[in-house]
Amino acid sequence: MTLYTMINCLMWFFLYNRDKNWFYLIEAVTTHGPMSHKRVIEINEMLKDSPVKLIFVSAFPDFKTFIKYAPEIAWETKVWLADNPEHMIHFNGDKFLGSVR
Repeated sequence: MTLYTMINCLMWFFLYNRDKNWFYLIEAVTTHGPMSHKRVIEINEMLKDSPVKLIFVSAFPDFKTFIKYAPEIAWETKVWLADNPEHMIHFNGDKFLGSVR
């Protein structure tokens, strides 16, 4: 992987949850676009030897911007909307399929 490719994969913000050993990679969509399938593959490859669980998040300012980029978002990622911050959209297949009660 070239340095150029690595720089283009850099996220806007990182968070680490020590208790769960989760590393959140949060991309502000206005900087490089959402977490695409290609980007997720490249980041997973770069961090393949890491013992942490990677959590990919695309952060959008609003629902209108999310709709614009929705076709590019990779499965097995999360979406956060600044205009509705208490909720997440999960592109996770059947992991969250079921009743919320």
